[in-house]
Amino acid sequence: MTTTRTLIYVHDPMCSWCWGFRPTFERLCDALSGEATVMRLLGGLAADSDQPMPAEMQTRLQDTWRRIQQRIPGTEFNFDFWRDAGPRRSTWPACRAVIAARRLDSDAEAPMIDAIQRAYYLLALNPSDDSTLISLATQLGLDADRFAQLLNAPETRQALADEVA
Repeated sequence: MTTTRTLIYVHDPMCSWCWGFRPTFERLCDALSGEATVMRLLGGLAADSDQPMPAEMQTRLQDTWRRIQQRIPGTEFNFDFWRDAGPRRSTWPACRAVIAARRLDSDAEAPMIDAIQRAYYLLALNPSDDSTLISLATQLGLDADRFAQLLNAPETRQALADEVA
């Protein structure tokens, strides 16, 4: 009798703890290779917003980044983000980018997550901005026009709503 096992990983590409957990998750995926299927589901931490992130939320998240750096050695964050990127509390665009990448090429899901996280945490780019996400998709070799169409399409929004439900 064959047992099919599935590891369900609920994440958000803009979740700072997910960024810290990433090396462990990658080792776990490698260890489970051939023994279990890994299913990534988006958790969608923060709905769409055009409003600047309140100062107290920015301070809280910066404190979280520092705490992660202390608890998970080797985890890096570029704090220039808070000065340079016009932060908003909006992670759904990045989540939709993962869905759009997945729809264009099922093998592009993990690279898109990686690209979003590196852009956000290391390069101080804002993954709440469509322009950042389209640029990342282009860098991954995805069709920029098709990606841009899918990014905010009703079916992509519905797919995210279904995943976070």
